[in-house]
Amino acid sequence: MEILALAVAVVALLVALVAVRRAGRPRGGTGVDAMPEDVHGLRQEVAALRAEGTDALRHVSVVRYDAFGDMGGHLSWSIALADDGGNGFVLTSIHGRSEARTYAKSVAGWASDQQLSPEELEAIERARP
Repeated sequence: MEILALAVAVVALLVALVAVRRAGRPRGGTGVDAMPEDVHGLRQEVAALRAEGTDALRHVSVVRYDAFGDMGGHLSWSIALADDGGNGFVLTSIHGRSEARTYAKSVAGWASDQQLSPEELEAIERARP
């Protein structure tokens, strides 16, 4: 997760650099004189991107399991996707011999109004930072 946060910060920095270049804002000077203005602008851009990132579905976890005793290979799965506040959803696919069923359940504040299976609860707990 720490590597993901670092990668997001680097991408945000690159996006901010491109935005500053494209804006064509006049610099306060050249070389070292222009740097404080650019750094301030980049800090504002990074802060704005971090604020937007709180709503991104960036907490993810997958739980694979055997839904039926006579099946092997962990072909059934539940995946939880949530933002920083624990809002998102859980997708579950139950694989049987003759069919597969898929379910989607909403999650708010790391909990759901719908009844969750033990595997879905585990996926949500694993996705929680």
